[in-house]
Amino acid sequence: MTRQRIVIENVEPQLQGGDFFIKRVTGELVHVTADVLGDGHDVVEAEVCYKWEHDKVWKTERLAHSVNDAYSANFVVENQGFYEYKLRGWIDHALNWQHGIEAKLKDAQYVKSELLDGIQYLEAVEPKLDEDGKHYVCIVKDLFADEQRYDEACRYAISEDLHRIFKDNPTRKFAHESATLKIYVDRLKARFSTWYEFFPRSASQEPGKHGTFKDCEVLLSRVASMGFDTLYFPPIHPIGEVNRKGRNNRTNAEEGDSGVPWGIGSHLGGHKAIHPELGSEEDFRNLINHANSLGIEIAMDLAFQAAPDHPYLKEHPSWFKKRPDGTMQYAENPPKKYQDIVNFHWESEDFEDLWKELLSVAFHWVDFGVKVFRVDNPHTKPYYFWNWFIAEIKKKHPDVLFLAEAFSRPKVMQQLAKQGYSQSYTYFTWRTSKHELTEYMTELTQTKQKEYFRPNFWPNTPDINPYHLQGANESQHLIRYALAATLSSNIGLYGPVFEFLVSEPVPGKEEYMNSEKYQICHWDWNRDNKLIRLITKINAIRKQHAALQQTNNIRFCDLHNEGMMAFYKWNQDRTSELLIVISLDPYYKQAGSLRLPYESMNLAPGSELMLKDLVTDNTYTWNDEWNYVELHPAMPFHIFQIFK
Repeated sequence: MTRQRIVIENVEPQLQGGDFFIKRVTGELVHVTADVLGDGHDVVEAEVCYKWEHDKVWKTERLAHSVNDAYSANFVVENQGFYEYKLRGWIDHALNWQHGIEAKLKDAQYVKSELLDGIQYLEAVEPKLDEDGKHYVCIVKDLFADEQRYDEACRYAISEDLHRIFKDNPTRKFAHESATLKIYVDRLKARFSTWYEFFPRSASQEPGKHGTFKDCEVLLSRVASMGFDTLYFPPIHPIGEVNRKGRNNRTNAEEGDSGVPWGIGSHLGGHKAIHPELGSEEDFRNLINHANSLGIEIAMDLAFQAAPDHPYLKEHPSWFKKRPDGTMQYAENPPKKYQDIVNFHWESEDFEDLWKELLSVAFHWVDFGVKVFRVDNPHTKPYYFWNWFIAEIKKKHPDVLFLAEAFSRPKVMQQLAKQGYSQSYTYFTWRTSKHELTEYMTELTQTKQKEYFRPNFWPNTPDINPYHLQGANESQHLIRYALAATLSSNIGLYGPVFEFLVSEPVPGKEEYMNSEKYQICHWDWNRDNKLIRLITKINAIRKQHAALQQTNNIRFCDLHNEGMMAFYKWNQDRTSELLIVISLDPYYKQAGSLRLPYESMNLAPGSELMLKDLVTDNTYTWNDEWNYVELHPAMPFHIFQIFK
């Protein structure tokens, strides 16, 4: 039994009734909506209450009514870590009294009794006010009680000043609260990052020589000059020698074959060791510090698997599973076989020690200064492990971020994001048509996924040489990078194969021939070309324009040509607004009429706009709803800055 008279339903955002937290970054807005219902015709008031995990006092923002008992409000999260939020609603008797007396006065009714009734609401609010407010309330109480000053009392009763006092100082009598929900707030890099991947062992300037961390230091200036802020390395640990793979995934390695970096562990050490040919721990620390000085963070690979000769197999045999014949069960994803890798047995009786050891691996590298991890195949490990693992690290190191490398089923990828992953690889790598790209972006930005799934768009990876890039020309590479860099605020690139247009495939497969996964490659790191310069320009635009530093604020434009797409992007306070037009045809000119999304831009149709192409510096004046656009393969995109 209760005297509460408010029902609060359909609170958004939330995930599965609060089973999981939604995500934001510092300084970001949380837009809350709900249905708030009261019985009868009394005035309903509601607010969102929120606080940072270390705050003792709740902050509030009043909910505004729109239509059909729907309410909404915004608040900003300012600190990293967890926030809590809940909704609270009540029948506001003071405002209800004022609303009633106003309606009666309009109907020319005599309201002396109602004025006397109002004194109780003044007395209830009086203790909440400062001295000026209390003085004002005393005057009003005297007026309401004085029959000789009836007309003056009526004016005060319906005054905006009294309304504001009641509105700002509610008593919240018999208020009802929703369930308490959570938000996890990351640093900005969780939402905006520009990744570059290369193999450290291929960093040497000298052909045929194994690269080192010192070689990588030399390349940092190249990575920084191209505008990348995250440098991701495949595993840097000793590589197993038992069942080592040879070039192009040959089952048997030949003398001198370097093996697959993801086959971790040998007599030289395991997940806490560094491949001796890469250098020392001091070299790695120096690399991290030098990178940081250039605005680059080193991202490490967390691959929780082992080579057959990893020390773990001797030290903790129960962490692995054997076949009935006594041989070790190596990793498989039929028909693929990974003879050089052994998976952990997650159902081991000793699973607790396994979890603790893997957690210590992450802490080991965090102590070096690593704050970003790309996690290999997280979907092949228990979801609850990741929930625990990420939470334990975040407790001590909230700056640490995790990218889930899971090209799996949609709900599997979404589950990993719910369990705590900061960013996620996506299907962008395979989305090529206008319809596919629009549909996928709408799913990511207009459904509940926008609250927890942060996409990271990669045109290619060492594992994926997509069919549309195989043998592709420069224009196709430009198109794919421009799409990734403008659609998503988190992007990544596996180089230098991408910018050097290296795309020879294994016949019939989306894999690179002569893949770096199986061998050391030599690159001319001093080489320059148009693609490199345009990647650099695009990355600079991303850093300069906040509209490209988030993913969810996007509206697609009508453009009557399936070979082209256009979309409008803006930042939270609309100080940065961009219009992007991209051709999807790497071979022929494409043209069409583009409709400006005036309704999303908060402009009347026909408003004049000046557009500046941020790549070419050309400017255009548009004052029509529909405008002609044309793109050629030599420069297949426009990134327009909008000036209203």
